[in-house]
Amino acid sequence: MTQDRGFIPPEPAETFADTLAALPFEALLSGAHRATREAVVRALGTPPLERTLHDFAALLSPTAGERLEDLARASRELTLARFGRTMHMYAPLYLSNECLSTCVYCGFARELPIARKTLTREETLDEGRWLLAQGFRSILLLTGEHQRLTGVEFLEDRIRLLATEVPSLSIEVQVWSEDEYRRLAAAGSDAVVIYQETYHPDTYARVHLAGRKRHYEWRLLGPERAARAGMRRVGIGALLGLHDDWRYEALATAAHARFLLARYWRTQVTVSVPRIRPSASGFEAREQIGDRELVQLICAIRLLLPDVGIVISSREVPAFRDGLFQIGVTHTSAGSHTEPGGYNRPHEATEQFDVADLRSPAEVAARLRALGYEPVWGDWSVVSPATEAMLTRAGAGHSAIGP
Repeated sequence: MTQDRGFIPPEPAETFADTLAALPFEALLSGAHRATREAVVRALGTPPLERTLHDFAALLSPTAGERLEDLARASRELTLARFGRTMHMYAPLYLSNECLSTCVYCGFARELPIARKTLTREETLDEGRWLLAQGFRSILLLTGEHQRLTGVEFLEDRIRLLATEVPSLSIEVQVWSEDEYRRLAAAGSDAVVIYQETYHPDTYARVHLAGRKRHYEWRLLGPERAARAGMRRVGIGALLGLHDDWRYEALATAAHARFLLARYWRTQVTVSVPRIRPSASGFEAREQIGDRELVQLICAIRLLLPDVGIVISSREVPAFRDGLFQIGVTHTSAGSHTEPGGYNRPHEATEQFDVADLRSPAEVAARLRALGYEPVWGDWSVVSPATEAMLTRAGAGHSAIGP
């Protein structure tokens, strides 16, 4: 019996699960850990749209880390050329922290004795209007994974409620089928964020113990189902610190982004690089990626994927975020709360994780302007006209996803 993968027929001839299984991971990881100086020089000198995953692996290597200033300079120049001095601002709005899944790293895990809350329609509007008053026009809606309390009908209702006032609504919720994503798009959502959490199957099984989220491939194919459903933008990423080797996660994330750009070229793609933060779960990463390595990762992503939006959230401390804004990041949150009702009624519910940057939206915006950047509060296209033409050619048959 064929497994239901959530697509509306006809199913795609190839999915990222197929591409991921065929990636030459052994060779790529060898390059990521042991690239020569010559390989790094070659990767840095290759034109952006001609770089391969093998070049990307070299840029992730310790050898490339010795040239971090060169990577940062190249990443900054490419980001300014593609995006200008703009920074897309968004805010998370948590609708619920009810959850039926057991993810060992998450502050919402079902066994935790935390203060649970699901926003009423009135509370949802209050939170949305508070964010609108701060200047935000792009809001990310989040929930735990509870099919009964925060299922598709709940999400349709809350999206329609907010869409009358909020210009751009994206969702980061449990992963749905293509048909269900079509319903959410019709309700008014224009973007979906799905972090695979970890692309390593064994690690994925170790940290997802119960609930719908334990199904690795269902989650892996979620961005494709969302793109097929007509979502204008999809966001992907890995939660750095779950798997011991951040370079493995980087390679898989980059391959995923390239696959989506080539196969679903009308859909914009963003990549996030979140690190584990303290939460009610008490989870601690066995091997955490350091600050210099995170800078290197962001630079490498930009040099491989020149037109992809790169997201950094309030998980990082202010001074470090201010530096990241200047080397490759294009999207950022500000003044964030990670608990339902946190903007108007803080501390009534438990947060998903601790926020590290406690500055207000106005303070972050002022800092961006001092750095020479213009905060963009509404939604915007991250694809330049030149890239749109290139992607149109790709959609007509030119593929650029090979390693």
